[in-house]
Amino acid sequence: MRIRFIGDSMSARGIIRLIALLLLGIMASMVPGGSASIGYQDLLSLCNANEDARINAEDLAFLLVTHNFDAVPKGDYVEVRIDGSIYRMTPNAGKVGLADIVLV
Repeated sequence: MRIRFIGDSMSARGIIRLIALLLLGIMASMVPGGSASIGYQDLLSLCNANEDARINAEDLAFLLVTHNFDAVPKGDYVEVRIDGSIYRMTPNAGKVGLADIVLV
């Protein structure tokens, strides 16, 4: 009885493809999930780094969603969910930053 190795049953091109797939799989598993890194400090930094006196709740929610936050406009404020906590963001017009943030 003869034991066959991978090299016996695959061509050189097949081995290269297998190695490429394994490397691609390893690299893909090392990429962190987008929402896993989003936290309150990221929300605060985004809010303090920008100012817009004319921003409304819909515009604020759109901005937050484009930065991977779970944000929904609710009338004159935006509800943001981070790690099971709910924050209420109210656009603050003339004050520093985009909005006032309150933990609900």
